[in-house]
Amino acid sequence: MGNRRSLSDKWTDGFIISIMLGLVFITAYPIFYVILASFSDGTLLMQHTGFLYKSFGFHIDAYLKVFDNANILIGYGNTLFVVVASLVVSLSITAMTAYVLSRKQVYWNQTFIFIIVLTMFFNGGLIPFYLVVKGVGLMNSLWALIIPFAVNTFNLIIMRTAFMSVPDSLEESAKIDGANHFTIFFRIVIPLSLPVIAVMSLYYAVEKWNGWFYASLFLKDRQLFPLQLILREILISNSTDSMLGGGNLDTQVEFSETIKYATIVVATLPILCIYPFVQKYFVKGVMVGALKG
Repeated sequence: MGNRRSLSDKWTDGFIISIMLGLVFITAYPIFYVILASFSDGTLLMQHTGFLYKSFGFHIDAYLKVFDNANILIGYGNTLFVVVASLVVSLSITAMTAYVLSRKQVYWNQTFIFIIVLTMFFNGGLIPFYLVVKGVGLMNSLWALIIPFAVNTFNLIIMRTAFMSVPDSLEESAKIDGANHFTIFFRIVIPLSLPVIAVMSLYYAVEKWNGWFYASLFLKDRQLFPLQLILREILISNSTDSMLGGGNLDTQVEFSETIKYATIVVATLPILCIYPFVQKYFVKGVMVGALKG
C-alpha cells in the first residue's frame, strides 16, 4: 500500500516525460533531417516542404562528390592537425597552470587567480588581438589557431578546482617518500583527475573542430583552410561548383542541395562518433570540477 503512487504523481511524471520527449525531438530532428536529406534525390527534395520523415530514394552520389573534392580532404587534414596540436598544447599548459594554482603554498596565489579570471570579462577587443597575432608573425599559419587560444580560462578554473579535490594526505605522503612536484603531478594528480581531463579534451576538441571565424581572419591560403571554413563557403556562399562539374543547370541546383547536407554530415560525424566514448566522464568530470574551490 505504501508504494502506491497518487494520481497527481502519475500526471506529473507523464508531464515531465512529455516535456523531455519534446526536447529530445527538437534536438534530434535536425540531425535526422540532414541525414535523410543527404541520401535523398535532389529533385524530389527541393519539391518537398514540411517535415521530412523518410529519404526520397537512396543515393550516395552526394557523398561521392564530397569525398572527391580535394578541398574537403585538405580541410579535414588541416582540422585534424589543429585539433591534435591544440589538445597537446592546451591540455599541457592548462593542466600545469591549474596544478600550480591549486597548491596552497604558492605565493600570491589568489592574486594570480584574480588576474586570470579578470580576462574572462575584459579584453582588448578583436582589432588589438588581430594586430598582436599579426605582430608576432602568425598570420597565414595554422599555429594562429592554436597558440593564441592555448588556454581557456573557464577550463582552467574547472581543472584547478578538480586538482584541489585531490586529498592533501596523498601529496604529503609522496613528499615524505621523496617525490617532487613533477612526480606528484604526473603520478598522483593526473591519474586521479582523468574524468576532468577527458571532459576538457572534448571541450577543446569541439571548439577547434567547429571553429571557422578566426580561421577566416588569419588564413589567406586556401590550402590552410580548416574543414568548417570550407563548409561555410559551401553553405553560405553556395560554393558547390567545384563538386558539380558540367551538366544541366537545373540538375546542378538540385544536386547542390544534397551535397550541402552530405557535407554537413561529413563535417559533424567525427564528433558524433567520439562523444559516446567520453560521455560517461561528463557528469563526474564537471561535478568534480565544480564541487570545491
